[in-house]
Amino acid sequence: MTLLKISGGKVVDPVHGIKGEVLDLWIRDGVIIAKPANPEETPDKVIDASGRLIMAGGVDMHCHIAGPKVNLARKMRPEDKRNARPVQRTLLTRSGTGGSVPSTFATGYLYAGLGYTTAFDAAVPPLGARHAHEELQDTPLLDKGFYVLMGNNHYALKQIAANEPGRLRDFTAWLLQASKGYAIKLVNPGGVEVWKSGGGNIHELDEQVGHFSCTPRQIIQGLAQTAMDLELPHPVHVHCNNLGLPGNWRTTLATMEALEGRRAHLTHVQFHSYGGEPDRQDLFSSKTLELAEYVNDHPNLTVDVGQVLFGNTTSMTGDGPLGYYLHKVTGGKWTNADTEMEAGCGIVPVTYREKSFVNALQWAIGLEWYLLVKDPWRVAMSTDHPNGGSFLAYPQIIQLLMDRNCRREVLKRVNPRVLERSQLWDLDREYSLEEIAIITRAGPARCLGLKNKGHLGPGADADITIYNESADIRAMFEMPWKVIKDGVVVVDQGEIREAEGGRTYYVHPEFDSAGVNDIQKWFESFYTIQFANYPVGEEYLAGGGVRSSCGSRS
Repeated sequence: MTLLKISGGKVVDPVHGIKGEVLDLWIRDGVIIAKPANPEETPDKVIDASGRLIMAGGVDMHCHIAGPKVNLARKMRPEDKRNARPVQRTLLTRSGTGGSVPSTFATGYLYAGLGYTTAFDAAVPPLGARHAHEELQDTPLLDKGFYVLMGNNHYALKQIAANEPGRLRDFTAWLLQASKGYAIKLVNPGGVEVWKSGGGNIHELDEQVGHFSCTPRQIIQGLAQTAMDLELPHPVHVHCNNLGLPGNWRTTLATMEALEGRRAHLTHVQFHSYGGEPDRQDLFSSKTLELAEYVNDHPNLTVDVGQVLFGNTTSMTGDGPLGYYLHKVTGGKWTNADTEMEAGCGIVPVTYREKSFVNALQWAIGLEWYLLVKDPWRVAMSTDHPNGGSFLAYPQIIQLLMDRNCRREVLKRVNPRVLERSQLWDLDREYSLEEIAIITRAGPARCLGLKNKGHLGPGADADITIYNESADIRAMFEMPWKVIKDGVVVVDQGEIREAEGGRTYYVHPEFDSAGVNDIQKWFESFYTIQFANYPVGEEYLAGGGVRSSCGSRS
């Protein structure tokens, strides 16, 4: 049994109320332990972290790094990769491509180099789960998992319309088991199905979904309740209707209200916080204050931001009609793909420009969300990678949050109308290192129900990032001194030292097996594959997989 000691570092661990105390950490076989009681027991290795800052490994709870649409985006954008710095092969690592959608191995190396040790893909159709797991196996140095698209699943809509919560619950549990997924994901609930059926969309929560006798409101309520009934570690993960459209803040607020106290996580909320009218760009404005006040008053809700950064990236979304809308707005190339009875997606290259009023206001709205949500435990850092920008921009966001003068310098450069339509200039709040640790580590881990992540107490996975403390915040977070995964130094001053490892997290909720006969009968009437070939075997799980217990929410 290997015993490792990290000595003399300045520890920031919000879970245990530690705000920069100089402490020693002890690790045995990949797990953080209390200091050994036997004074004669000596460590096998000591890392001297004197004068350096220690946090838990980063946790990205919403990104797009695996699965059908990510792979399609990689193939769709050769020009993005030609202009990006390649990932060179070494004796330990494989070669790869960078850009806004890095290849699988490169994704793992780049996340680890940034101090992140856990990342969850936000949207995988269950029919693509096997593919997603294969890609996650090829994404090293990260623990990972994914959320299963269900907000436009035909069988789920059928049960919601029939007011059959028991059958919906059994189907959801079966589907999560079959896909080896982690949580329920809703994307434009009902709207994607309308798009697939004839090119339309849904804009109100009480519109009927095509020939299904249900509405987005019923979908949101039904699956939010199902997640709670199954006691999933993470609540329903909601991408609201009307993403990206001026005036969509009303839909976002209506969605929050429709939950009626049920637990939910609203994702990339920046893209859902726009005032104005759909056909009036001149009225485009921020409505973050109104929405953040609602979140502040309703502890059943958590959010991640979906921060926009200036530059070129790729929009990839399970929201098919949104993909087409962006294609029409940008005039660029576009790919649409539908997944049988389950989901859809759209992929479009995008460029966010400083001098664009709309893009600059999007940038400001994201920062407003971080600064206006009072409790940092309920707002997680995200760029909705790669939709708002790359995860590699997280150090830049940290700098903007910790330094109000830095963000005001950007505001001086962007379209002056942004000052009229947002509150960002007047927000003096600056994040502390403790708050940064919350939104990048402790908070996402708590929201995901991962009790062994996001902290440095006994029983936690020994996923640790050590930084050279510096006044240059951005540089400090861009280049950790050492990154430790499961007690092993995997990155040392920017160099990959170990290139393997990482497990897949999934849930295994129980269901009434009697309901499977109805699921199978329906399935075999409509799907193009055999029912028996649909479930993913445990051999597809990276690192053998980790089954998260339902009922284990923090």
